Amino acid sequence: MKFLHSMLRVFDLERSLSFFCEGLDLVEVRRRDSEQGRFTLIFLRTAEDAKLEDHDAPEIELTDNWDEEAPYTSGRNFGHLAFEVEDIYQKCTHLQKMGITILRPPRDGRMAFIKSPDGISVELLQRGPALELCEPWASMPSTGSW
Repeated sequence: MKFLHSMLRVFDLERSLSFFCEGLDLVEVRRRDSEQGRFTLIFLRTAEDAKLEDHDAPEIELTDNWDEEAPYTSGRNFGHLAFEVEDIYQKCTHLQKMGITILRPPRDGRMAFIKSPDGISVELLQRGPALELCEPWASMPSTGSW
């Protein structure tokens, strides 16, 4: 058995693509529009994994149902997506500049949580050992839920 992808239903496709592609540096590897089914599927990978052949790396599938009239509700049965980052402080700073709230700041130099525009929890983990503690992150409180 091999893991292929996680599917996320999104309400505002452009906003979600900005979050995942500009914020998290994921790359769109393919897209499928279904006029009959009235949906668009967009598959994303990390930049490193985007270089691999099809289905050789895990993906996130964003599903845009064209006729959806209201944002989706989220359930606790879906936990979170997790991404390893080169520099957690740099990534969190970049996301903040985009207007994305850091819900659980990387106080430990290792882990942070944010949410996508559709309320999907995303965990960011520092590659390798935790970074040295630094401000403003070390004393920043958590907000909301993740």
